[in-house]
Amino acid sequence: MATFSPDALAAKATDIATAGAEPISRKTACRLLRASDDALPSLLSAAQVVRARFKPAVITYSRKVFLPLTNLCRDYCGYCTFRRDPGEPGAHTMTPDEVMEVVRAGERMGCTEALFSLGDKPELLFPQMRDTLRRFGYKSTLHYLEAMCEKVLRESSLLPHPNPGLMSAEWLKRLSRVAPSMGLMLETTSARLLAKNAAHDNAPDKEPAKRLRVVEDAGRQKIPFTTGILLGIGETLEERVDTLIAIRGMHAKYRHIQEVIVQNFRAKGGTPMAHWPEPDRGEMLRTLAVARLLMPEMNIQAPPNLSDPHYADLLDGGINDWGGVSPLTPDFINPEKPWPHLDELRQRTEAKGFELRQRLPVYPEFAEKAAAHSDLLSERLGASADSEGYAQKKRAA
Repeated sequence: MATFSPDALAAKATDIATAGAEPISRKTACRLLRASDDALPSLLSAAQVVRARFKPAVITYSRKVFLPLTNLCRDYCGYCTFRRDPGEPGAHTMTPDEVMEVVRAGERMGCTEALFSLGDKPELLFPQMRDTLRRFGYKSTLHYLEAMCEKVLRESSLLPHPNPGLMSAEWLKRLSRVAPSMGLMLETTSARLLAKNAAHDNAPDKEPAKRLRVVEDAGRQKIPFTTGILLGIGETLEERVDTLIAIRGMHAKYRHIQEVIVQNFRAKGGTPMAHWPEPDRGEMLRTLAVARLLMPEMNIQAPPNLSDPHYADLLDGGINDWGGVSPLTPDFINPEKPWPHLDELRQRTEAKGFELRQRLPVYPEFAEKAAAHSDLLSERLGASADSEGYAQKKRAA
């Protein structure tokens, strides 16, 4: 197994800095993911050098409310406790009144993002979901999501960020008129994980080619887009690098990927992967550092609640964003992992030498792209952003 000595890694950091932070190669990335524990500090230093050339002093986050519009889903991923079948305990589709009740509570707490998470096209599998949508007055889950995004946009100060799963190019276009950004986790480019008893067994919407198509369609339409990887679900280190490179290549072509999430797998009781080994701190930090070295000028995020209590260490890996953090709602995808308190997040970020700034769901450098999709978005973004494109400072009520 190839490793780098600390001296070799220190030299690599110098090479990157003096060469203008050129992205590393696939071969180098694969070797660096296997760096020894002794070499890890130098690898992290290399990532920090590159981040300092991109965004040297600021770490961002989005103050959000998490809206699980429906947890009915036709996919059965081996690690997921969010999804439900109709009739299962906890199965629920939010009503419009429930959506707006959470949104208004979030407004009072200074939130600026309404994150919509939902199962992928549950009405295709479940007649109960078709009945619910009919009762609400909508043809499909995506029609309902579109209406709720517009309602939030028109009736509150929050900005929607939907994560609805696979979408056609037409649906990307429709949602881009009522949401300044949206997302779809690529997770992995490894089709091996669709095999029986693998992470994406019985999850047809996790086919990598389908997800890559959505990310590319978003690029063609200049939609600010969030994607990322889920590490530790059975992929090889080479496949992990290939997923990061696929994201990098898509962004190089279309310049639309506003954020790359590097999310670590956490095992959950009651799932097929309940006893699957979780990535340790070293593996997470190596992956973050390699992501930074592969993508020197892209926003890289890691969720703090999935690495608590030592989440501040993630800054050493070269990230520049904490993602969405809610003072109100739990992480419904990882309900056993509470968000850090925002005052604590600020203190830990500042202790590492950074300023913590609240952003909108769309990053400042992508706001112009978002505003071009509709007059309503342009108006709302103008009212929400400060002179630098970050969230205007608000006092919680």
